[in-house]
Amino acid sequence: MAFEPHNRGWRRWTWFALSVIAVCVFIAPIYWAMSLSLRQPKDIARVRPPGVPFVQYEPTLDHWRGQLGDAGNQKALFNSVIVALGTALLVLLLGTPAAYALARFRFRRPSNQGLTLWFLSQRVLPPVATVIPFFLVISSMGLLDTRLALILINTTFTLPFMVVIMRQAFMDVPVELEEAAMVDGAGHGRIFLQIVLPLCTPSLVAATLIVIAFTWNEFLFGLNIGKIDARTVPMHLASYVGTQGVKFWIISVQALVALLPPVLLAFLAQRFIVRGLTLGAVKG
Repeated sequence: MAFEPHNRGWRRWTWFALSVIAVCVFIAPIYWAMSLSLRQPKDIARVRPPGVPFVQYEPTLDHWRGQLGDAGNQKALFNSVIVALGTALLVLLLGTPAAYALARFRFRRPSNQGLTLWFLSQRVLPPVATVIPFFLVISSMGLLDTRLALILINTTFTLPFMVVIMRQAFMDVPVELEEAAMVDGAGHGRIFLQIVLPLCTPSLVAATLIVIAFTWNEFLFGLNIGKIDARTVPMHLASYVGTQGVKFWIISVQALVALLPPVLLAFLAQRFIVRGLTLGAVKG
């Protein structure tokens, strides 16, 4: 018993050291990208890690000025924002009612479990197996190289996140609240919009951020559907690899600019993410 406080101290320092290592592993690529974005092309291969500015090389902001003022970069960012927000809005409109129905109503054929598994199967299906069918359908609709096509495709693959997360959130809401509202004359629509949905706001925000993150990073369908007018940030990043090799100083700027919107969004909504993903995890 006399050695227990000493052991707890070692455990604390061990976990602290592991946490520091994990943080360094995740931050190192971002730091290296920042270092590359501040170098002249002649310093890309010459400077060795850790790549400290003003010590190992003279930093410059020329790459940042050039890329932030480039019309192609601005268009790619605009397209990504429109596609991500459009997908999130459509997923909200379709996914939350479906999740509420699965949580509160009972279906016979197919059953609630079968419907939930069907939604999950949309994520198990490899997206590459659907590229050609989607291309043919989008082409027949005259929507090739449009933001609307990317919104519809991303909605198909991110809808399961919303349905599964919100279904569990709705199931954690006491049914007695809805029964009391029904006694007062409220219908299912009013109960859903004015009672259940506000109580599940943290889960709603968390699911929406997951949808936005997956849509923001989507590359496969952007490569095949939105090549020029609907080019998104991942596609725009890939375009900097050409016959002259990889332009690391430009790609580093683009990567950091692409990281900024989702990181800021997650930072501003972090309390909703934690509450939303842990809602109902502990029962009283």
